[in-house]
Amino acid sequence: MRPIAIFDTTLRDGEQAPGFSMSVEDKLRLARQLERLRVDVVEAGFPIASDGDFEAVRRIANEVREVSIAALARTSPGDIRRCWEALEGATRPRIHTFLATSDIHLRHKLLKSRAKALDTVVEAVELARSLCDDVEFSAEDAGRSDPEYLRTVVAAAIEAGATVVNIPDTVGYCLPAEYGALIASLGDVEGIEDVTISTHCHDDLGLAVANSLAGVLNGARQVECAVNGIGERAGNASLEEVVMALQVRSAELEMETGVNTRELYRTSQLLSSVTGMDVQPNKAIVGKNAFAHEAGIHQDGVLKHAATYEIMTPESVGVPQSRLVLGKHSGRHALAARYRELGYQLSEADLARAYTLFTKLADRKQPIYDDDLRSIVNVGLTVVPTTFALKQFRLVGQSDAVCAVTLGVEKGGALYTGSATGDGPVDAIVRAVNQIVAANGRVLEYSAKSVTRESDAVGEVFMRVDFDGMIVVGRAASTDLNIAAARSYLDAMNKVARLVSRECSKAAAVEFPGIS
Repeated sequence: MRPIAIFDTTLRDGEQAPGFSMSVEDKLRLARQLERLRVDVVEAGFPIASDGDFEAVRRIANEVREVSIAALARTSPGDIRRCWEALEGATRPRIHTFLATSDIHLRHKLLKSRAKALDTVVEAVELARSLCDDVEFSAEDAGRSDPEYLRTVVAAAIEAGATVVNIPDTVGYCLPAEYGALIASLGDVEGIEDVTISTHCHDDLGLAVANSLAGVLNGARQVECAVNGIGERAGNASLEEVVMALQVRSAELEMETGVNTRELYRTSQLLSSVTGMDVQPNKAIVGKNAFAHEAGIHQDGVLKHAATYEIMTPESVGVPQSRLVLGKHSGRHALAARYRELGYQLSEADLARAYTLFTKLADRKQPIYDDDLRSIVNVGLTVVPTTFALKQFRLVGQSDAVCAVTLGVEKGGALYTGSATGDGPVDAIVRAVNQIVAANGRVLEYSAKSVTRESDAVGEVFMRVDFDGMIVVGRAASTDLNIAAARSYLDAMNKVARLVSRECSKAAAVEFPGIS
């Protein structure tokens, strides 16, 4: 079996997609899960882009120790040095630098000649290699580059010290046979046997996974991909699809990855929880219908032998099969055992908090399903210092879409109440909280989803909120969506309090003027 390295770019290219921006803490949670997934490389971010991205890369490099940590840099010396500053604490750091090689990019975007671009590549790779032993060079828009010029650039990058050469289909233009031939054409470039050829394919024509597989069939030994296929425009090659294609057809392909496939579903679910963006139901591998059968013929076949309609088992990718029936009389040991079956190794402190949330939920609904338990972990255990807590909630009235709510918010042991009306319950909730704490929050994005199916289902609410230019994400879950909305908004407000207190170097959380 030929090993294929999985380079995950969820936290870098994936985050660049509209709506997928993540906080430093969110990135760190996902990086730790990618470590459990056992990808080979985690591309943690683009350090020069912002102080937040720099901090995310730095923390991931220092705290996620079992995988290589990469970060992106343009070919400018400032980018490369800033990238290394963020990465230098990693056990296996990699500087990833890039420059476009297609004539359309050189002429219209970079305003560079081929010769000048070649010199720039050499200088950038040499600088990166002087700082770091592992350097990846990407020839942006390689799929539309002149093949002979691409070979020249690849040879120069190798001579300058690159250890990985990436051949991106940046705009998803290539057909699989075409892309495979491009990878194969590099086979006789001087020094190519000493480096890793990588693929990075986008899904503009829906061919990212097919092109990635064509790449490895023609000599590539690394695939760059993202969880749930997120990324610029139509996204990147989907990590879970690439990995399972290589596993299900391993006998024919004679290739394998080191990925722990039983963590695929959990990783997908964590990303959806962090970003508030669900995958489509028919998404391969991790969509909720990926292992669902409705047609009678299919059901009959699966009942007789699962392989009639399933080319992989749900368990092989971590998709649960059983519904959990637990109630308020269930003990902590039973809950811990079920979490272990679901793939969660909770600390004693997290288990204690999860059990408290579980018993509160069990008082309100029966039965409790596996998705309820995931919601407790993905939402309820997210640690945000609680400056403001919802203690009272009452929907006073609703007529002609105008709602009135009364809320009680606790801070520092004191209870503050307020009422407001609005165009619907969410608008009224936001107005009431803003009134209580004299804040000026504005909801930019709101989404709610049902975690389970019954009439007493748990609902998760996601909000993106602007507090005078500071944009944060709030998340919460409850059997009552209105209560979840109030908690989600307060979750966002708690994050603002924490961020501002850090900036001011205060020990206590920030004071909003309405609560002294």
